[in-house]
Amino acid sequence: MNRLKYFLGTRVGFFSAATLLFWLKSYIAYQMEFALGVTGGMQELILFINPIATTVILFSVALYFKKPKTAYSVLFVVYFLLTLLLYANILYYREFSDFLTMGTVFGAGNVSGGLFASTIALLRLQDVLYWLDFALLVWAVTTKRIPIDPRPMKKRVAIAATTLGAAVFSANLTLAESDRPQLLTRTFDRNYIVKYLGLNFYTAYDAYQTFQNNQMKANAEESDMVQVLDYVNSHYAEPNPDMFGIAEGRNVIYIELESVQQFLIDYKLEDENGELHEVTPFLNSLFHDEASHSFENFFHQTGQGKTSDAEMLVENSLYGLPQGGAFTQLGGENTFHSTSKILENEGGYTSAVFHGNVGSFWNRTNTYESFGIDYFFDAQYYDMSDGRTMEYGLKDKLFYQESAKYLEQLPQPFYTKFMPVTHHFPYPLDEANADIPAANTSDETINNFFVTAHYMDEAIEEFFTYLKESGLYENSMIVLYGDHYGISNARNKTLAPLLDKDPETWNGYDNTMLQRVPLIIHIPGVTDGQVHETYGGQTDVMPTILHLLGVETKDYILMGSDLFSSNHAEMVPLRNGNVITPKYTILGSSVYDTDSGELLEDISPEEEAEIEAIREEANKQLSASDSVLMKDLLRFYTPEGLEDEKEMDYLYSEQLPVLQNEENKETSLIEQNGGQSTADLYETNAPELMTEEELAELMESKHSEESEENTDTSQTTETDTDDEQS
Repeated sequence: MNRLKYFLGTRVGFFSAATLLFWLKSYIAYQMEFALGVTGGMQELILFINPIATTVILFSVALYFKKPKTAYSVLFVVYFLLTLLLYANILYYREFSDFLTMGTVFGAGNVSGGLFASTIALLRLQDVLYWLDFALLVWAVTTKRIPIDPRPMKKRVAIAATTLGAAVFSANLTLAESDRPQLLTRTFDRNYIVKYLGLNFYTAYDAYQTFQNNQMKANAEESDMVQVLDYVNSHYAEPNPDMFGIAEGRNVIYIELESVQQFLIDYKLEDENGELHEVTPFLNSLFHDEASHSFENFFHQTGQGKTSDAEMLVENSLYGLPQGGAFTQLGGENTFHSTSKILENEGGYTSAVFHGNVGSFWNRTNTYESFGIDYFFDAQYYDMSDGRTMEYGLKDKLFYQESAKYLEQLPQPFYTKFMPVTHHFPYPLDEANADIPAANTSDETINNFFVTAHYMDEAIEEFFTYLKESGLYENSMIVLYGDHYGISNARNKTLAPLLDKDPETWNGYDNTMLQRVPLIIHIPGVTDGQVHETYGGQTDVMPTILHLLGVETKDYILMGSDLFSSNHAEMVPLRNGNVITPKYTILGSSVYDTDSGELLEDISPEEEAEIEAIREEANKQLSASDSVLMKDLLRFYTPEGLEDEKEMDYLYSEQLPVLQNEENKETSLIEQNGGQSTADLYETNAPELMTEEELAELMESKHSEESEENTDTSQTTETDTDDEQS
């Protein structure tokens, strides 16, 4: 005890004790307060060590001061500020399931009903622990239980402490990158930064990003909009008069097809017995339905933001950023002329998004506020208990089924988006929900990809059945779109044989063609639907849908154009700068014939000029989009359709009372149904809702089918062997 007391009486000893206490406090908070999604031994180790580095570096500042009282005072100030930062995030997380950003801190006064208005309700008895260590250290020094070390501190000790912290951080970052590559360039969830590198680092990183964004915005001028307007005006395509307004006044229901690529449409997977299994039978039927306008040459244009980039593209006809995610970097701060805002102002639409994951994922909560989304039903509105969720949220069948009780309360016409997550890498699915066999390749991700795709298809069919039974179907336009690839380029050679392709000749052209995703615009009552060969991308969805709803888009800043227009430019720029047209597929310096896939080597001067013109046009489009986003240029431009845009306060955590008090709630489905809910009409075969007896019967049936298949396989093998011997 005497040795310990002596050690604590030295400046290095007190510094070490403070570091240890704050590290332990941070780790306890990570485990008790934040849902960081830690899985596996590596992530547990990283979480355990990640508070050390920044704590040592920040505390080491006190060691550089020679005067003893100043040094201890500086240490207490740093300790207090870090504790305040930790505790503020704890309180904020309890309310919003998210971490504080600089934008949130500086704009706290504008958060209606936010954190600071309900602080008392957020307090817990355990909160004393987060301040107790600081109080004890201050008490121990002020009462001289631990004396202030009067000896001057050598500078090399302070430098050694800072260097130690930097070394620990370097090791921490190496471990983090090994477990989560591109952690800092693909920051799609603040939870990941905190989980891997700690709350202190996250705060500094967020401050840096905010500074960078603010600098670019600060230097932007209204005149920067001129070049963008010139491009948009030259790119505008007038609507097809035969299609304009054919869905006017209808509800709009977007269904994001997570990780669905076009090759899944009409695809049949062959099992070990040679039996063919239709992977997405319901989507196939929709794709070819007479009420559907479907596009077979439609490409995703996402970057590192993946699903959130797809939302940015579809909702705003703007690309994601060249690096990182636009949602996370700019979503909560920028001005947007979103589809939801336009439809509210021009058609009185109510907007809502449904997503079975937390609102912090991809910074959706803040971004949806910027988009003007009226209601956001995230994980807090769903039963997320054990067995009902997967890595990225609620299982699809449960998600759609639980969404019905919220959908029926929305005033009509409504504009809604459903964001399911089950068909998401790495495509895990429990046995009870798997209804077709997995593929038989060396890659389990590819094998399971088809199983979860089939499950997703069944879930969508159940949702369509509900729409028909409830009466919403006939007065709605349902838009289904693929958000991004499901199988990455690195796995495509393994996938190739399933697509009747040779892995040995697989190349960049083949990778690019697999970036096709489905687009299905389903309009009940239409009888002239068809499968279109038109080339287009996700930027084209917004102008296409607005024109179908009878909304003119000429004054809006859109990078895409109406797919039905005779003036639609069939040019699809990808976020990486590659370009696809019906004639050429331009991949860097390589150019392929889009139809045949042949690499073009003897290009004439005329063809070279044509190709260069396509490149320049694509670059103009990407540059214009980046300028709009990174400079926040839409704050300088208000089109006529948004002149009456209302200032709104959004609080997605308390929206049900607001929804039930809507002035035009009598137009909601439930009110039109005399106050009787239609949720009971929703039928699903989700095993999670079965009784134990029903589930046992289901599993017995599955095992019986597997046994019969194995028997058939065995008999087939014996017959084959007999034939060979004969």
